[in-house]
Formats: sequence, C-alpha cells, structure tokens
Amino acid sequence: MGRIAATFERLGQQSRKALIASVTAGYPHAEITPALMHVLVEAGADIIELGMPAVELRTCVQPVPDVPGDDGAGSLATRWRQILDQVAQFRLSDTATPVVLAGPARYIEGHGAWLRPAALAEAVALAGGDGVLVFDPSPTLSDALALPLRGCGLDWIVGLAPAVAEDEVRQLAGRASGYAHGRFFTGEAAVRPAELVQVQDRLWRIRQHIAIPLGLATGAGEMETARRLASMADALIIGPWLAAQLADKPAAAALAAASDLFRELRRQLDMDIPGASRASKHPPFRR
Repeated sequence: MGRIAATFERLGQQSRKALIASVTAGYPHAEITPALMHVLVEAGADIIELGMPAVELRTCVQPVPDVPGDDGAGSLATRWRQILDQVAQFRLSDTATPVVLAGPARYIEGHGAWLRPAALAEAVALAGGDGVLVFDPSPTLSDALALPLRGCGLDWIVGLAPAVAEDEVRQLAGRASGYAHGRFFTGEAAVRPAELVQVQDRLWRIRQHIAIPLGLATGAGEMETARRLASMADALIIGPWLAAQLADKPAAAALAAASDLFRELRRQLDMDIPGASRASKHPPFRR
C-alpha cells in the first residue's frame, strides 16, 4: 500500500478528514520550500501538493533529452529538476508524509515529458514523490502517464474542474488513484449556501463513478466554511488561503504564519470527532 492510500486508511479509521496543503515551490522565497513542507506537516497537514511556479512555455525546448533535464535557466525541465530536488530534500527527514507533484497539463505537455512517461514516473519515484496531479489533462496525456505512474507505485491524481461532466468523470475513473482534487470554488470570497448545495449534489454524482477519496479545494479564508466543506468530502485542500498568509513575509514570519493557519485548520476539522485530540502532534513553530 502506498503512502497516500495508507494515509486515507488511517484517517478513515479515526473518522478524521485529510488536510492537504497545496504549496507552490519556491514561494514566497526560493529556498523556503522544504522547511515550509516540514512546518505544515508538524502543524497538521496530512498530504503535501507541491506545485510548479509559473513559467513561460516559450522557454522550453522540445524534445528534451531526459527527465530530469536542463534546457535553459527558467525552463520547464529546470523547474521540474528543482522541484524533484526539493522533494528529495524533504524525504531526508520525513519518509511518511505523501508528496504529490502538481501542475497544469500544459506544463507536462510543454516539457515533452508525456512523450517519455516512464522517465517522468521514474524520476518522481526516485525523488520520493507519491503521485502526480495534473489539472485539465487531455485523454492522450492521461492514457500516456497513468500506467507508467502506477508501474512505479505512484498515483495519478485526478483534478476535477468546476465544469467537469459526468462522462469525463467516468473516463477518468479507470485511470485515477490516490484521491480526486475537486476545484469547484474558484474565488476567495465566502462560499454561499446555494453553492454548497450545488457542490454536495455534484459530489454525489461524482461518487457514482469514482471510488477513491474526494478532496475539496477552497480559497476562502474562513474557518466555518472550511469545516462545512470538509464535512462533505474526504479531504480539505488549502492553497490560495495559505499563499495569502505567506505573501510579503520574511522566511521566519512566513513559516510561523503557515504553522498557525494549519494548526487552527486541524483543530477545526477535528472538533466534531469524539475523542480526537484538539492539538497538533508538535509544539507551535517558534518565531
């Protein structure tokens, strides 16, 4: 059993929801990422999604010789190499927490890695990753990557867009593993009750086709909304909210802010569980 499946199994036995931190590599400072990942885990995050920062696709040279590779400063291959190095660094002192590499489909297609899917899968596995999350993948990309990832013991995480159709969900169901990442709320404003009802209905329809856990991503910085969303799904995914807490802060302050946010989120998610600890497993991050 892989780390992602083991994490959801453990949490399910405890009647707890998974708390997933969605981090952009190198944000808000170039060298902060491994330390930030550790702080988030210590504060209560169960899974880390490590996303690629924005890059100009025109800097990519196709085809690239290998994965990982180097086709120029700031290129996709260089960014992939940097992210894999950060995962490997994190793994030196944490061999338990699942790490998922995430990014838009155009980053993988622009890199040309889907032409050599086995090389990509092997590189992610060697670095210590547990899966790959691609938003809006084409059927061609899904077919090309799903099997090699599975062959390396990795999960092909499905990113579900707000307008995803049931036919598309059915097509993805046979390839997906680990969990599904639902992006049904695109803004940072508070979620309206009518939206919650719509998403609850959408989740019910998705569950008719996908048996893996479902996570909901939210950008709204409101604890009550976070609790309500978590109650509807198997995992709560926090990305833009975390990024907003880190923005314009020096490294130490950013790490402290991330710790504070995820400790409170973990506490909120565990509030309704009989006998659950209200505190995280580690002391607060020291500023």
